[in-house]
Amino acid sequence: MKLFTQDKFVKKLSLANPVHFLALGFGSGKAAKAPGTFGTLAAVPLVLLMQQLSLTHYLIITCISMLAGFYICGKAAQDMGVHDHGAIVWDEVVGLMITMIAAPLGFMWLALGFVLFRFFDIVKPWPIRWLDAKVHGGFGIMIDDVLAGVFSLIGVQLAVYYL
Repeated sequence: MKLFTQDKFVKKLSLANPVHFLALGFGSGKAAKAPGTFGTLAAVPLVLLMQQLSLTHYLIITCISMLAGFYICGKAAQDMGVHDHGAIVWDEVVGLMITMIAAPLGFMWLALGFVLFRFFDIVKPWPIRWLDAKVHGGFGIMIDDVLAGVFSLIGVQLAVYYL
């Protein structure tokens, strides 16, 4: 059983390159199966660390990560020669960051955010699916996951309010 993909496009990226390292979600995007899920899992420790910060600092880091992601994902896709290859998972990392904005601490909330984000990222309800199909480049790679993160954020915050 292969743990890491042997994909010819992924081989064009190097974990020694900081842009590629981030695009591959600290290496998690090289998973042979479900790289998006592994990319989201790779975001968990980062989110746990960020949750110790003030909301202002959390938002600043999330915004910088998102804006940098437009370049990071676009550059990795260009270097691979493929638009939105599955191994590019920085968008999933940022999506979970967005999902967990102002979420309470605790495993239950993190698990709920994780499940909601994966749901919206995989199912891609409108307008996420439309953006995924119509918008290209680094912005296009990021925007569907940003919106999935926003949908998930709303879901988490509704659960917090009602529970």
